[in-house]
Amino acid sequence: MSTMPTVSTLEVRSPSDGRLVRTVPVDNREDVNRVAAELRSAQVAWAEAGPQERARWLRRWRGWILAHTDELTELLQAETGKVRPDAVVETTASCEFITYYADHAAEFLADEKVRPSGLLSVPKRLSKSYHPYPLVGLVTPWNFPITLFLMDAAPALAAGCAVLAKSSEETPLTCARVVEGWREIGAPNVLAHVVGAGDTGASLVDVADYVQFTGSTATGRAVAVRCAEQLKPVSLELGGKDPAIVLEDADLSRAVQGIAWGGLFNAGQVCISVERVYVVSEVYDEFVAQLTKRVQTLTNGTAPGDDVGAMVTARQVEITNRHVSEAVAAGAQVTTGGARGAVGNFFAPTVLVDVDHTMACMTDETFGPTIPVMRVADEVEAIRLSNDSPYGLSATVWTRDHARGQRIARHLQAGAVNINDVFSNLFATSLPHSGWKASGIGSRLGGAYGMHKYCRVQAVTEPRVPVLTREITWYPYSTRRTAIAETVLRAVAGRGLRQRLGLIKEYRT
Repeated sequence: MSTMPTVSTLEVRSPSDGRLVRTVPVDNREDVNRVAAELRSAQVAWAEAGPQERARWLRRWRGWILAHTDELTELLQAETGKVRPDAVVETTASCEFITYYADHAAEFLADEKVRPSGLLSVPKRLSKSYHPYPLVGLVTPWNFPITLFLMDAAPALAAGCAVLAKSSEETPLTCARVVEGWREIGAPNVLAHVVGAGDTGASLVDVADYVQFTGSTATGRAVAVRCAEQLKPVSLELGGKDPAIVLEDADLSRAVQGIAWGGLFNAGQVCISVERVYVVSEVYDEFVAQLTKRVQTLTNGTAPGDDVGAMVTARQVEITNRHVSEAVAAGAQVTTGGARGAVGNFFAPTVLVDVDHTMACMTDETFGPTIPVMRVADEVEAIRLSNDSPYGLSATVWTRDHARGQRIARHLQAGAVNINDVFSNLFATSLPHSGWKASGIGSRLGGAYGMHKYCRVQAVTEPRVPVLTREITWYPYSTRRTAIAETVLRAVAGRGLRQRLGLIKEYRT
């Protein structure tokens, strides 16, 4: 993992105007180890408390978050530069993850009876049970400090794990305040938050039993290597370059509205943002005209009523500006936007046309408020270009033909496909949220899987009728017992007398 020089404090500044929001102390390796030891100590009783008791605490925590929505929303806006509507989604809708896993914890964690797989296992009772990893480490990015934290903390806590989280050094405040809420309701000491950059993150990875990392593909690879060296399970949600396909039979009005929001929500800083659009030639001109008109009406700022807020980091503004300027230099045109703001980390909502795959705006993750639109001949070309990417997080398809949308979805190399919609998979907690290719390994959510991933699975067998002193394959060996065992095992394995004679005949011919 990348590291930064050790510092004792961290300045958190507002992306909208650069003002100092707060100075916070940085946690070093010794701090992380101390906190982890405290969490491990409390986790034993937390696991033994059972899913119903854990669900009770989770619901109280949800109540605290909702009661502090205004405070959390204002703090989130201060450290991220979000407009209020985008911030409110985090401080309210994200509680759905708590609700879902609190409501289903007992069901998902119940022991499961397993059917025999063949004759050898028929004499046995088979079951599996779920045992939480003692300490789960969460490393979350700066674009959604609450949502991406709760998405993993809720199922891990419900499973009986202790959780240690580290937010991005750019946005450590709101997540830390949500964790304070856990302590304020008097919940067991199984949740904590540490602050810092690469060194702190590396310490967290080293001390956890299971790591969930969300962030860049480059850092995710480093985390995966570190976990592999320690034989430690890891799940990664990494970069994306999500395509949208607009077909000639699409409802253009809905497609324009959805793609505008899906590409510009949170200033384009969403892992599943619409980052490139392929429009079939028959409707390309009309789509571009409507999209340009829609985006031109959006305001850029953080005042009440503004639509697109600031970007969290100056570096991301530079990347966005470079992608746009390089595309224009290579022949692309800006139909609206295309310029950075004079103050703060703002970039105007932008539509680019006459783009192709020689341009970084169509191949590299921008993570900014840009929507590049490319003309294609038909759905075949749209699918081919959509899959021409190292990423595979999600995609959208816009068509009035349900069967066509389903068929195209199955040809797209992406972990999720939304038909005539954007982002809807993210709050469908019963569906997995996973990345293909360089967009990650493992997945989040997915119903019971979202909780089971934070558990070690134990398989248990016992004889149904333990009347035999010894099994036929046990000692002592003898010629007679071996012959009986061979006959039984061949029959069980599908190698009975009839099949054996058939194999001999086939061999001789």
